[in-house]
Amino acid sequence: MLPYGRQSIDEDDIAAVSQVLRGDWLTTGPAVAQFEKDVAAVAGVHDPAVAVTSGTAALHTAYAAAGVGPGDEVITTPLTFFATATTAMWQGARIVFADVSEDTGNLDPEAAAAAVTDRTKIVAGVDYAGHPIDAPALAKVAHDAGALLLEDAAHSVGGSLDGVPVGSLADLTTFSFFPTKNLTTAEGGAVVSPSSELLAAARNFKGIGYTREESKLRVTDEGPWYYEVHSLGLNYRLPDVLAALGSSQLTRLARFKARRQEITDRYNAGLADIEVLRTPGHRAGAEPVWHLYPLRILDGRRRELFEHLHADGIGVQVNYIPVHTQPIFADLGWHKGQFPVAEAYSAQEISLPMFPDLTDVDVDRVIDSVRTFVGA
Repeated sequence: MLPYGRQSIDEDDIAAVSQVLRGDWLTTGPAVAQFEKDVAAVAGVHDPAVAVTSGTAALHTAYAAAGVGPGDEVITTPLTFFATATTAMWQGARIVFADVSEDTGNLDPEAAAAAVTDRTKIVAGVDYAGHPIDAPALAKVAHDAGALLLEDAAHSVGGSLDGVPVGSLADLTTFSFFPTKNLTTAEGGAVVSPSSELLAAARNFKGIGYTREESKLRVTDEGPWYYEVHSLGLNYRLPDVLAALGSSQLTRLARFKARRQEITDRYNAGLADIEVLRTPGHRAGAEPVWHLYPLRILDGRRRELFEHLHADGIGVQVNYIPVHTQPIFADLGWHKGQFPVAEAYSAQEISLPMFPDLTDVDVDRVIDSVRTFVGA
């Protein structure tokens, strides 16, 4: 079976992890600090990133850092992994969905603007498949409402829009480093921001909410062992052994990005002439890092194509089931038919294999199987 996605690990990655295992720090040590600086450099921000245990933890940490709480509303897309929404719910927020743009599958700024109320705290866009959101337009929607823009960049570390790196486009940006993503720490994520204040709040939250900083202590004469807890937090700390893997992977991110673009170009060339298929949208000025290759089949035979490819030994996936149709949101009154563009996109979409070690022969095998199915 040709997998739909997989990690790319080399001897340098193994050596980096082994070095940490032979050292003194398995967690809260120098490898984490280095990885946080490395992520910040890719994101184009000055302050080190806040490394956490997963992309889900990054979202939760970002919402907490922004002060999201009961009574607040978070506007987001239904075409995403559900954690974009549910982590805000953990903070007590109400989720408000808005439809997506037909070409990219990203949150539509006009739809987001129509969903704004006086309780909007965050507008959360998702870089679907690795294509950056329309950050300038969404930032205007958010800032005009007195809210913040959060960019869920789980798919797009290393990407850019009009020359600005993903990580510098929004008030808060979150990354995911799951094995199928553009780089991996096995499990892991990070929060970046141009705001030192937001990052400090994020670092406090992922560190269980406690501090030893003397300037923040209410009691200052207890001794060097003393600490205080001033706010709720969680232990979302990424260990050094995984951070070392991340720093090693970052040295090859440009190579991963280039290969993912080559694979995308090859898929496009092999499938673009077929009327019943729709290849991924790519807007001018956007430099994606293609985490997914979201092909759309327009004749209603997505399930049949899915099963055909599996029968041919080709792993594929669907990204995603619209979040607002999940029972947890259906029970709150959301239902099918409310977001026709996202629902149509989801009903047509099938993610073809995409990972840097995919060979041209592998890609051509997938193309031939798809073309055979549609009779091209």
